[in-house]
Amino acid sequence: MTNKLDKDLLAILCCPETKQSVTVAEPALVDKLNAAVARGGLKNKGNKPVSEQMDSGLIRADQKILYPIREGIPVMLIEEGIPLDQV
Repeated sequence: MTNKLDKDLLAILCCPETKQSVTVAEPALVDKLNAAVARGGLKNKGNKPVSEQMDSGLIRADQKILYPIREGIPVMLIEEGIPLDQV
């Protein structure tokens, strides 16, 4: 599981849509999101069902969008962001 990102990498990452900073999500939130993925009840910003579990995630500063981290790689695409108003 990837809960730690290199601090230098984290410092330069930002939301591709709003340019807000991002922080690593709490494991409890990631667990909730993965449970929703397992139920088939989670959609990304592109309005497509999220079908892959995530190792971790990066939350935008306004706490509205999470970008998944899979296999240690942050998926920083606008349409792949997960609106957190679903959980």
